[in-house]
Amino acid sequence: MGIKVTDAAASRAKAFMDGRGSGLGLRLGVKTTGCSGLAYVLEFVDELNADDEVFEDNGVKIIIDGKSLMYLDGTELDFAKEGLNEGFQFNNPNANGECGCGESFNV
Repeated sequence: MGIKVTDAAASRAKAFMDGRGSGLGLRLGVKTTGCSGLAYVLEFVDELNADDEVFEDNGVKIIIDGKSLMYLDGTELDFAKEGLNEGFQFNNPNANGECGCGESFNV
């Protein structure tokens, strides 16, 4: 299935990458934390790891490690601005639920 990147997310990701001046793309992953079990991780990538999968959509390279891919396959990365709050949003078809604060999810 892969990863989808909306126009808004692509625009913001490109601006971050351009501002940084280097890097291969953005790493999307998961870590064990929070009240629901898993939380999203989004960071810059300078080197690929042996188990990384690279997806490109809307001009943005998204890198996901093999362990995280089973939780993230089919996810849409979006970016939204609501009032003073702005940030990336993850529309993950694999998530069964989220904690009340929206910081973590479970599958």
